[in-house]
Amino acid sequence: MNSGIDLQGTFIQSLTDLGVPAGTAKAIWMPLPMVLMLIGATVGVLVATWLERKISAAAQQRIGPEYQGPFGLLVPVADGLKLVFKEDIVPAKSDRWLFTLGPIIVVIPVFLSFLIVPFGQNIVISNVGMGVFLWIALSSIQPIGLLMAGYASNNKYSLLGGLRAAAQSISYEIPLALAVLAIAMMSNSLSTIDIVNQQSGYGILGWNIWRQPVGFLIFWIAALAECERLPFDLPEAEEELVAGYQTEYAGMKFGLFYLGSYVNLILSSLLVAILYLGGWDFPIPLNLIAGWLGISEADPVLQIVTAALGITMTVLKAYLLVFIAILLRWTVPRVRIDQLLDLGWKFLLPVGLVNLLLTAALKLAFPFAFGG
Repeated sequence: MNSGIDLQGTFIQSLTDLGVPAGTAKAIWMPLPMVLMLIGATVGVLVATWLERKISAAAQQRIGPEYQGPFGLLVPVADGLKLVFKEDIVPAKSDRWLFTLGPIIVVIPVFLSFLIVPFGQNIVISNVGMGVFLWIALSSIQPIGLLMAGYASNNKYSLLGGLRAAAQSISYEIPLALAVLAIAMMSNSLSTIDIVNQQSGYGILGWNIWRQPVGFLIFWIAALAECERLPFDLPEAEEELVAGYQTEYAGMKFGLFYLGSYVNLILSSLLVAILYLGGWDFPIPLNLIAGWLGISEADPVLQIVTAALGITMTVLKAYLLVFIAILLRWTVPRVRIDQLLDLGWKFLLPVGLVNLLLTAALKLAFPFAFGG
């Protein structure tokens, strides 16, 4: 299904129809995608933290939050306000500048990665031809901030947490990139929109998860490790390192790490939905939807409806993965640091290389099925 509505063109055209000069209309549009991205990511984090509370309560046979708003929906808002109004403490013997820059460097690349996430044919902030490569490049910046935060805190637990975070991120970025390369090889493109379009036309059977089951598992495991979710939360293991690189942080600086963790989880889930689960693709033909609504396929209303369905499908697929990640956190025990590194270097890396070579061979042997 094509959820192709030109938001930018429609918005600018609407303003010019009202008498606003074209240049002014474009200037008004420019900051809007970034504002919408920040609002969307923030709302996504609020929903994810509420789900975390509820799912953890269900896993432990508790009720969970229920007093702050209906079903405890305002608990994430209360948590955020609590962090905002907490005192910002900087340790006396820490490196003040690096201590402040650490959480900023962690959060900014995660938010910038949303630039390449499409929710529809034209519903993307930046449709760059190398979107997946840009995401991998941005994700490689995050370990620098984590290591910086651990070093600047002048605390042995923080330093060990920062070193663990850097080692973990480097270990799992390579299998992650190999899984993405296999998808790019089949799609003949690094554009996220092209990758989704390559999966459309055959309904659910066209999704990459059926042609890349091993790549999907590699990507999902590596993504969980990059997000430092259990069973891969070694950098902030409470029983071993107090709170890891976050030990000396308080107030909104700590909140930035907290925010970055959940935004990264949502981003990873969105990318799995886009790369392997068809993105916004919905297995209902356009003519069938038009028939249900009693309109023609050229009607602008159909574009709006399909765009809304596309956004809904992308978000639902992503939150299904968020649900699985949260469930794993509360049901699977933490691995040791040596097991973590062995899994990355001795298992996922060779399997990722074999999967890439196998994809190349299948592409040559069956070009129709594997994007030849």
